[in-house]
Amino acid sequence: MEFNNILVSIEDDLAIVTINRPKKLNALNTATIKELHLAFKALQKDNKVRVIILTGSGEKAFVAGADISEFAHFDTKQGGQLAAQGQELLFDFVENLQKPIIAAINGFALGGGLELAMSCHFRIASHNARMGLPEVSLGVIPGYGGTQRLPQLIGKGRAMEMIMTGGMIDVERAIEYGLVNHITSSEELLDFCKNIAKKIAKNSPMAISQAIKAINAGFKNDVDGFEIEINAFGQCFGTDDFKEGTTAFLEKRKASFQGS
Repeated sequence: MEFNNILVSIEDDLAIVTINRPKKLNALNTATIKELHLAFKALQKDNKVRVIILTGSGEKAFVAGADISEFAHFDTKQGGQLAAQGQELLFDFVENLQKPIIAAINGFALGGGLELAMSCHFRIASHNARMGLPEVSLGVIPGYGGTQRLPQLIGKGRAMEMIMTGGMIDVERAIEYGLVNHITSSEELLDFCKNIAKKIAKNSPMAISQAIKAINAGFKNDVDGFEIEINAFGQCFGTDDFKEGTTAFLEKRKASFQGS
């Protein structure tokens, strides 16, 4: 599958998806959102791929925001459709993907870029990363889930301040807030992410997908997360991964999971 705005590479059981619009600081336009959707959908079906790393090309930006030139002339109906389609195609899709996606934030993650990073299952940032939701300075609010995911990750008060000021925070503040899990140098960022990905890939892909489902359920108002966990836990018992994992434990050897 060939793309114009992103790059996809696969190394053993790891996929690296790179947003490749360096002249635009990897800004998200509708074409890039569609390409990312298609790439993640294909990787979801690839049983060899266990973990996905998402990053931006160049050294300046993960994603510096949405491509404002695309929607500056939109009316209210078109604006609502833009948010709804983007959330369905990419941001909600990423959050609920059955395979873990690690955001490797290699510079600016602003507006839609931070919203995309927050959709990923967790985030690792380089020292030069800067994060923020500056939409109110343009007379609009975050529309790709930012008003929902940011409070979930860092708390209501901090999210209110970040969104209402439209300002950026550095990585030290981001890790203090719990917005990112780790900080590393720009040169070591991808290798750092790969090392964590390798640890994840050793575990049961079926169990990881059920864990993602159960954890996400706890942040939805109309869903009983405990009930989802109970059901997901029970489902694990009927799988080859469970048989292999428990047998390996009893036989005092490392489990070898074959994939989902």
